[in-house]
Amino acid sequence: MEPVLAQTTGFFRERPVRRGLSDAFSAVWVHRMDDRASPPIVITPDATIDLQWIDGRFRVAGPDKEPQIETPPAGAMIIGFRFRPGAASGWLGVPVSEILGGRLGLDELWGTRCRELSDRIRPTSSLAKLVWHLEQTIGAHSEGRNALDPLMGGAFDVIEEGLPPETPLVPFLQRHLHMSERTLRRRFEDAFGYGPKTLDRILRFHRFRRLQRQQGDASTALLAIEAGYADQAHLIRESRRLTGVTPSALA
Repeated sequence: MEPVLAQTTGFFRERPVRRGLSDAFSAVWVHRMDDRASPPIVITPDATIDLQWIDGRFRVAGPDKEPQIETPPAGAMIIGFRFRPGAASGWLGVPVSEILGGRLGLDELWGTRCRELSDRIRPTSSLAKLVWHLEQTIGAHSEGRNALDPLMGGAFDVIEEGLPPETPLVPFLQRHLHMSERTLRRRFEDAFGYGPKTLDRILRFHRFRRLQRQQGDASTALLAIEAGYADQAHLIRESRRLTGVTPSALA
């Protein structure tokens, strides 16, 4: 079977995390695969990192620089907690560059500490109760810990909003954050897994995707310029690079 974009198959829902988790996480989501055989799914880079619960185990997914293909079994249930920008490194205790492109069991990073966390999750047939137990358990582990790097979180917001036209990214960030280029790159790699130019490229594409959903009747060429691309050809190259398909195929 041909791979499909992840959220186009099965059941997917997300909501904000409860208040006790919001210092480190922005959302919790549930993705249940179809009971019949599911096609391979393509996970496109989106500048996020997730703590996931799959078949009784925690794993860490992302960040990604290129599309990843996975083949979950039929009926698989994945519950994910999306880290706030700049929070994953502090919560996990490792620079994010060490898990770039990875799908790692949390036990590979934490050992017995992960097993202690997993053992607190009570088996239940209710999805709502399972999500609640996970929120309670992860929240208890997060209490009193300030995982978020506010400087990197702020830098993420600046790039996500988009810089003024013709503004060189790295010099702008150096002035904005009062950092040398070397320090800037190191801090970005620790927080996001890659440098500011890669983050800008990924967030620009998702800015286009938001505009595409909001203004579905607008021409792709106009949306490309509004999102910050030089032209439509630039957008098409980036779309193929990040998703494997063209913008029109995504729509």
